[in-house]
Amino acid sequence: MAKRKIVLHFPEESIDKPITYHLVKDYGLIPNILRAKIDENEGTLVMDLEGPKEKIDEAIEFLKEQHVTVQEAIKDIVVDRNICVDCGSCVGVCRPGALSINADDWTLVFDQEECIFCQLCIDTCPVRAIKLMF
Repeated sequence: MAKRKIVLHFPEESIDKPITYHLVKDYGLIPNILRAKIDENEGTLVMDLEGPKEKIDEAIEFLKEQHVTVQEAIKDIVVDRNICVDCGSCVGVCRPGALSINADDWTLVFDQEECIFCQLCIDTCPVRAIKLMF
């Protein structure tokens, strides 16, 4: 089983179509929506897509045929270690536990696999060391 974190941008004409339903039904994939923003003009979904690699590739081609822009979420939330002071302010707002303080050396630890892109840490960081990158 493969797993890919992707960002989908839906144009206005695709918002009301059951496109993500087809990822399950037609391709047998397991989508885990991490974040969604939809308004009357466009939509954006951040999701983990899990299943056989070839089925994920086929599903991504299907999405593109539906005029959905697909981006890999390779660099999502990033911590700039050059300016981070390891204060831990972000840890208190991180609901999924992607951010923690190492008990041995009191440095900030970021587990990207646990991150759901809620972005609460970005606004909480007093030195602006945490950024959203797509």
